[in-house]
Amino acid sequence: MSQTVRIALLGAGTVGAAVARRLCDPRRADLYAVRVGRPLELVGVAVRDATRARDGIDPALLTADASGLVERADVVVEVMGGLDPAPALLEQAMRCGAQVVTANKQLLAQQGQRLEALAAEHGVGLDYEAAVMAAIPVVAVVRDSLAGDLVTSISGIVNGSTNYVLDLVARKGVVFDDAVRQAGELGYLEADPTEDLEGLDAAAKIVLLARAAWGADVSIDDVQRTGITGLTDDDFETAAANGKIIKLVASAWRSGPAENPRVEMGVRPVALPQDDPLAQAREGANVVIIEAESAGRLRLHGAGAGGEETASAVLGDIVRAARRVVRPA
Repeated sequence: MSQTVRIALLGAGTVGAAVARRLCDPRRADLYAVRVGRPLELVGVAVRDATRARDGIDPALLTADASGLVERADVVVEVMGGLDPAPALLEQAMRCGAQVVTANKQLLAQQGQRLEALAAEHGVGLDYEAAVMAAIPVVAVVRDSLAGDLVTSISGIVNGSTNYVLDLVARKGVVFDDAVRQAGELGYLEADPTEDLEGLDAAAKIVLLARAAWGADVSIDDVQRTGITGLTDDDFETAAANGKIIKLVASAWRSGPAENPRVEMGVRPVALPQDDPLAQAREGANVVIIEAESAGRLRLHGAGAGGEETASAVLGDIVRAARRVVRPA
């Protein structure tokens, strides 16, 4: 048995680089070793171009051979995103008996159930807290902390990019089209902002939460989805005149018996009263409200994006996964 838990990192973008820096930070090494039971060792970082320097990452760790890196890891961490080659690499990791951590929400929304089944077949874990609301530990709450309760509904602001746009309009009076442009210039929106503006990002996240809460057999196609591109300045003026604020709200709710619930999901712009907790989400913040039969109403609020913030969730999943390596069930 290795004296360390070997970590393979797939991807070195904003999140991947932040994860790598924290894993190699000597100030955290002893902390991780205590929490896991063995030291963590970053054995490599897979990138497309291993000759290009990455800020804060030892060049000796960089490799273009992602498959070869997967072969020598106890925990494989995927933060490259996209649908190619991530699925094949995660499947390879599971077949090799490695624990898997991913922040890839679209992959999980589209292929998560197949990957969960493969993980179970090979007796490994699939952790994905960072795929939903970055630093906010909502998956752990609905899947683990509320495992003895019956969650009845989940609703929230789960996309910080669109929230930034809508917040500019509501609080600062910026014209909607100008708000979209400003959000893009500040890096809140990708060069192609379709996934955010059309609600696809939020839809993927609410699917993951519905699965975590109810084990529901649902997909992104089951989400009733309306993005914010159809909004007009008149819509915002009407909302303001009525003392309301427009937000893009993702929601999921269950009905019927607990053993076979009916689950419905939606993503749509909603005009909310100004004192509503969701209406008070500012700039890129995320907020989620969970209703459960015994626990009542729970509210989680925090950073739903950002390299360091998302890395926090990834690192938490790495520690969880590494514990399984050290102490198999």
